[in-house]
Parts: sequence; structure tokens; C-alpha cells
Amino acid sequence: MPELSLYNAEGKQIDDLELNSDIFGVEINEHVVHEAVTAQLAAKRRGTASTKTRAEVKGGGRKPWRQKGTGRARHGSIRSPIWVGGGTTFGPKPRSYRKKIPKKVKKLAVKSALTAKVEEDELLVVDKLEFDIPKTKDMVNVLAALEAQDKKVLIVTANKDENLYKSARNIPGVKVLVAAAINVYDILNNEKLIITKDALKKVEEVLG
Repeated sequence: MPELSLYNAEGKQIDDLELNSDIFGVEINEHVVHEAVTAQLAAKRRGTASTKTRAEVKGGGRKPWRQKGTGRARHGSIRSPIWVGGGTTFGPKPRSYRKKIPKKVKKLAVKSALTAKVEEDELLVVDKLEFDIPKTKDMVNVLAALEAQDKKVLIVTANKDENLYKSARNIPGVKVLVAAAINVYDILNNEKLIITKDALKKVEEVLG
């Protein structure tokens, strides 16, 4: 069973924690992780790119010149795709890029990503992170105490904390998520994962 140190906001070790091996000690499945990340990034695409076909381009209702006798190639419309200003052949149209993957695959991908963070010593568990008022300087001090300054950091909390969110939002490379929204891309896209003790319990409940 994997073990991690529990820290306070001042960066001091206060206890040791045993992690659920079914979540933080699984065999890393790179294929499943790739599928989950691909699906997540695809879902972010707006899919609003659009071009006009020859039927949608304005004008071109009349044949530009008679069929025979002019010495020029025959044409039926100035909005043909081979004309400048004409329609586009096989151009993009609004579409959804969403890719469905099973819930079990998503869970396994998150477990694999969390296991990778534990193995690479990039997961930090903090007793609690609380701020009386939003203050960026306090958040900077916490990151410095946890040796996570100047790094891309994902902070995971049990519930939405407005003061914590506002304290972190102006720091470049720092993102705050609630435990229910934890996902593969954000885990892997950050160098450090800082999770509160309560959030850790929620993650184990959801993925267990």
C-alpha cells in the first residue's frame, strides 16, 4: 500500500498517510490514459468552422456564357468551385468532435494518472488550505513552503472555496479544482498535484 507524508500549509510534515492501492497503486495503462486525454481535448473543440458550398455562395444563377461557339470552356455557374469566389469542395462544416469513452475507462485513466504522480513524487497531501480573505501573497507563501513555486500546480479541494480560488487565480500556472472535477488532462498537465486531506477522501470515494 503506497504511503505519503501529510503536510500542513507551512510545509511541515505532521503525519503519514496510507493511500488506497486500488487508486494510487494500480498498473499504469498508457493506452487508456491516451484515450481519455484525446477524448477530453476533442470535447473542448468548438467545431464551428464552416465554408460555403456552391449552393450557398451568393450569385451565379445565370450561365456565364453560351455553351458553344465562344472558344472558351463550358461553364454553368460562376460559383463553381473551380472559379475564384466560388464554393468550396469538401470544406469544413459545423460538427461535434466529442468522443465517447466508457466510465470504467475514464476511472482507470484517472487512477493511472494518480499512480504516476505518486511514483514520480509529484503528489502532495496537505492537511487543509484555508484563507480568511482572498490574498495572493498567502497562496504564494504556501506554494513556497511546499516547494511548488515557479511550477505548474493543480490544487484539488473537497468543496468549492472562493477565498482559495481567488487567492490562486492570479498566479501563473496554478489551477484550482474541486475533487469531483478531477480529470486526467489536468493531472498530467501540471508538474505538482496538491490535494487536501478531505479532497483525497472524496477522490477515493468516487474512484473506489
